[in-house]
Amino acid sequence: MDIFLQQLINGLVLGSIYALIALGYTMVYGILELINFAHGEVTMMGAMVCLAIMQALLVGAGAPPGVALALGLAGAIVVCMALGFTIERVAYRPLRRAPRLAALITAIGVSIVLQNVAMLVWGKRYISFPPVIELARYDIAGAHITNLQIAIVALAVLLMAALLLLVHRTRLGRAMRATAQSPDLAALMGINPNAIVSVTFVIGAALAAVAGVMVSAYYGIAHYYMGFLLGLKAFTAAVLGGIGNIAGAVLGGLLLGVIESLGAGYIGDLTFGFLGSHYQDVFAFFVLILVLVFRPSGLLGERVGERA
Repeated sequence: MDIFLQQLINGLVLGSIYALIALGYTMVYGILELINFAHGEVTMMGAMVCLAIMQALLVGAGAPPGVALALGLAGAIVVCMALGFTIERVAYRPLRRAPRLAALITAIGVSIVLQNVAMLVWGKRYISFPPVIELARYDIAGAHITNLQIAIVALAVLLMAALLLLVHRTRLGRAMRATAQSPDLAALMGINPNAIVSVTFVIGAALAAVAGVMVSAYYGIAHYYMGFLLGLKAFTAAVLGGIGNIAGAVLGGLLLGVIESLGAGYIGDLTFGFLGSHYQDVFAFFVLILVLVFRPSGLLGERVGERA
């Protein structure tokens, strides 16, 4: 029972991170019906920028750890928001009316470009997360949870709730939903679809930056290639919940994190020791295959309507 509870806690932490990244996929798809495969690399850039700022402040300026972490996170969010805006404006907007395959190939190309830019700037080595967080462990029925895990889940829940309120309770959210229904009709109502699309990319990139910092803090490292697998898992979470559906992305992320964590905990017993916990990534793609075969629309389906 203690193993099950421990894996459940770990899964909820991972799922919270996946959900934040998946929100970027699902918002862009809900409006443009485009799979932004560069989104995982935006997450990676957030982690790398945050670590670079923190190192500069801690080593060069002697800043307090809390201040370095706060400024690093803020800097990562700003850089990723600018990056998201630039990607949409330069790479995707000129292809708005092009066949979907062209946009898909462009998204993969942007992903490769961002990977190589990060490799040129920070190199191929793993970068360690500075020891700015003093970990405290709390025991729960034989399992344990750290203050970092609590902070990750709490911040993720706060951000996801804020996004839901933004989409369903504000004028910007109504404009986003109208643009998702039909950009042409939204334009007739006085909405600027190009501006809404840019804002969507910016919001998704900000969430990705926070998720990237969470990942690097949780595992203690960052790497120029870390965004590839994160992006695939977040895409799987979005498909599982119902891509184009914000609540579905949250549900899919949490479920995927729990499935992956429980699979890592019990895969050895299920395969009689043949496979180890390092095969946990298999579960994410196994789930993706099952969803695409048996329920392509995802658990919650899609809320976006047909385009005019």
